[in-house]
Amino acid sequence: MVQKKSDNPNMQRLPVAQTAAASAFPMLPSLGVGTLDSYIAYVNRVPMLSAAEELHLAQEFRRTENVDAARTLVLSHLRLVVSVARQYLGYGIPHADLIQEGNIGLMKAVKRYDPNNGARLVSYAIHWIKAEIHEYILKNWRLVKMATTKAQRKLFFNLRSNKPTLSALTPSEVAALAKALDVKGSDVKEMEMRLAGGDVALEGEDTDEDAAYAPIQWLADNTQEPTQRIASNEADALQGPKLDQALMALDERSRNIVQSRWLAMDADGNGTKTLHDLANEYSISAERVRQIETAALKKMRGMLQAQAA
Repeated sequence: MVQKKSDNPNMQRLPVAQTAAASAFPMLPSLGVGTLDSYIAYVNRVPMLSAAEELHLAQEFRRTENVDAARTLVLSHLRLVVSVARQYLGYGIPHADLIQEGNIGLMKAVKRYDPNNGARLVSYAIHWIKAEIHEYILKNWRLVKMATTKAQRKLFFNLRSNKPTLSALTPSEVAALAKALDVKGSDVKEMEMRLAGGDVALEGEDTDEDAAYAPIQWLADNTQEPTQRIASNEADALQGPKLDQALMALDERSRNIVQSRWLAMDADGNGTKTLHDLANEYSISAERVRQIETAALKKMRGMLQAQAA
């Protein structure tokens, strides 16, 4: 996501070369001109270089690494960066940030520019300026990086401007757009879906009940939470060897009553025998069976608690 800036537009950081990438021009001064509008007005007043002046400065910098020559070349092309950055305002990133990244691209271009190739610096620099702005947008537009391959990058910066309408693309429009951009139709449909979706907060906000439906709730696995694991392990132990030990401590009649009433279940989840069934089996009253059952369960509960402690 784009880093949050000050709510006051006059306090936006100015797009001047004060980053690590600007180390190639350590003497480039800070333009302390206040607001972004003042900065743009300033760079528009910087004189343009003639072809002869540009060639002389570029050759001097390439031959002697004269930083003053490089600074003059950079300053004379700052208005180009402002113009290019303005083309990317639709991505929701502050203009000042786009200009700052474009300035870094401009300085890289000046450092690598070879005047002997016959091309003007403006033609060479525009590719470096766009490359830096593209990279910054891709890194900051969404939490999840949108485009990593060459085809995806091409689609990211051209899909919306080439869509005939705001509606979803029809199959014929997908085919036409894929042909125009020289990409696969499947890539066009995938990028359209990714651009249409937005970022969702993982944990949500702690204001309404909506927080209960945040993705973090869907992803949570309580069975792996430490206290849940401990409780689960203790339950398994109580229902396994420890339960068998408690049963074996009962007399045969009490053990049979407990097993018939609580451990042997039918298809409906009930005990296989009722109090009256067991009363008939042992020739005693149903109340007596209940008393034996209660005493047996109390004894087992005490043994299991002692084992757990």
